[in-house]
Parts: sequence; C-alpha cells; structure tokens
Amino acid sequence: METKEITLSEAQKLVDQWINTVGVRYFNELTNMTILMEEVGELARIMARTYGEQSFKESDQGKDLGDEMADVLWVLICLANQTGVDLTQALQKNFEKKNIRDASRHRNNEKLR
Repeated sequence: METKEITLSEAQKLVDQWINTVGVRYFNELTNMTILMEEVGELARIMARTYGEQSFKESDQGKDLGDEMADVLWVLICLANQTGVDLTQALQKNFEKKNIRDASRHRNNEKLR
C-alpha cells in the first residue's frame, strides 16, 4: 500500500474534518492543552525506556514510538486549528528566525564539538 505524503496544511484540514464529523467537536483549548501534555508524557515514557535507562513495564508493551509522536502532533494540530494558527506559515517564520538568530551560534558552541 502506497502512503501519500501530507503537508501541514493538508493535515490541519484533515484533522478539522475528522473532528467535525467523527469527533463531533473540538475539546476546548485548555482541555486540549492538558491532553497535549498527557500525550507528551506518554512519548517521554517510551523514549526513557527505549533510549534511556528505565526498563519497560508490562503496560509499556506494544507501544509504538511513531504512534506516540503522531498523537502529540494530532493534538498540536487541534490547538493550531482552534487558535487560528497556520502551521505552515508558523514553521516557515520559525526557520527564518532560527537562521538569523542561530546562524553561527551552534558552530561556535564548544559543547557541540
């Protein structure tokens, strides 16, 4: 099965479409912010066990790192949709900011050598 790439703009539209049909409506912004933190925690748990020093528990079995990342992205997209943020534009502006602010910062960081 071939996987179609999804742009950020398409992802925002697809999530909105799903929320307004299957999901009925968006949770309010504060609820979604809390859900985002919960999802980040679940991602952190898998990262700590996969790449850190913690051991897996029975309840961790079958957890998929990519799925946990997608859960974080999903809720972040919900928040962007609810607050009127165009993630494509926001990411482009963020790259511009980083390219100006960090043009030589990391190259000059002794800790990164």
